[in-house]
Order: sequence, then structure tokens, then C-alpha cells
Amino acid sequence: MSSALTMRAVTVNRGSRTILSDVDLRVPWGELVAVVGPNGAGKSTLLSVAAGDLSPSSGDVLVRDRSLREYSGQELARQRAVLTQENTVAFPFTVEQVVRMGRSPWQGDPASDGDDAAVAAALSAVGMTALSQRRFTQLSGGERARASMARVLAQDTPLVLLDEPTAALDLRHQEEVLTGARELCAQGRAVVVVLHDLMLAAAYADRVIVLRDGRVVADGVPVEVLTAETLTEVYDIPIRVSRHPETDELLILPRRR
Repeated sequence: MSSALTMRAVTVNRGSRTILSDVDLRVPWGELVAVVGPNGAGKSTLLSVAAGDLSPSSGDVLVRDRSLREYSGQELARQRAVLTQENTVAFPFTVEQVVRMGRSPWQGDPASDGDDAAVAAALSAVGMTALSQRRFTQLSGGERARASMARVLAQDTPLVLLDEPTAALDLRHQEEVLTGARELCAQGRAVVVVLHDLMLAAAYADRVIVLRDGRVVADGVPVEVLTAETLTEVYDIPIRVSRHPETDELLILPRRR
């Protein structure tokens, strides 16, 4: 079957330093894959390579079984949307204008007839409709993150790449963002999300990729990957993994004194 995203032996070097080393990854349609690991593990670099924003030193990346090298910029923008960690806008655009930027890849295509509906739906999905006319520069960090997520949703692509989308959000909006990501997968799309919160990864991901020093050290369903042994080794801190007595969800916590 066709895959949403495939990475084959991807290596990224910066000078004498190796950021990613021989990474293989396949993301099927309808799957939410969480990428976790300590700071400096290569998570954001992996997402940048998957998006086509950074060329690997070796290896290949395919979207819909087609190498990124074969896509034009507009073609690629119609296939994947990217949320980066930086949610900054230099000019005083309104929230609605920022979200509408997500529709720019569809200019000249019949799909542009649905721009207004797509923008409205995206704003509603992240709870930003009431703030649609506020200047982006006047938003709090969490509001900027939600507006940026709405831009990604408005782009309406089959592959969605999210780099720490919950980092600036409160509990309610963390749940809403990841619930929305799961809904995208239910529509047959594919989502790759970088997360630091291991319990969110356990709760929402179909698969978890664990990176350490640029290498994939584990890849599988959360209950098999997010073990005390693996996480203790990867994060270099004693970690306890247990089950919630009522919901059976994974509880992942450091062993504190």
C-alpha cells in the first residue's frame, strides 16, 4: 500500500556532527506517529527533513511514494503542512489573515473556492473564532500556537507534521489539539507529531518513535516502546511506568526522591 511518508537511511551531518544517523521511517495513512526523545535527539531535524525544508546528507524521503526531489514547492505544499516551534509573524496581520495564509498553495486550483469555509472550520477547530480579528502580534504564546495550528489545518493536506504543538498550551487545549490530530487520522490522513509529554504520546499515538543521539532506538505501539527500561536509558534518569487504576492508561513519571 502507498505510504504517506517514508524515510530511507536518512543521515544529516552538520560539519563534523551527525544529527540524524541512518533513520528509517514509514508512516501509513490513517496513523498518528509520535516522535519523542531528549533535547538534542534530532526530533525537529527529523521533522524538517520530512517536510522537505532540510535536505539530508544521504538517504531519501518520499511523500506518497514519490521522492521530495521530484516535487515543486507548490506541489509539496499541497501534500504536507508543517507546524514549527516558532510561531512568529513580523507584521500585524489578524488571526484570520494568518490562517488564510494556509490556503495559498491552492491558488489557481478549484479547491480555492473553499477557502472561506476552510478558514472558518480551522478557526473553529482550535477555538479561535472569537479572536479572528485580533492582531497576531497581540496574542499570548498559547493563542499564537493555536492560530498557527489553525493555519496548518486550513492548508488541508493529507500529511500533517507538527513540532511540539502542545508546548505552550494549557491542559484543555493540549487535549483539543491532539484530539483534532486523531480526527485527521480518522479521515485517512497521516500525522507525525514531536512531543515532549510522554503521557500524551502514550494516550494519542498509534506508534511511538524514540530517538536518541540521532538514532531510532525504539519504534512500535506505545505500550511496547514506552517502558521503564527504555525510557530510563534514553533520558538518563530513573523512570517509573505504571497503569492508571481506573482507565488503564500509561502513567510515566520520574522516580523522585
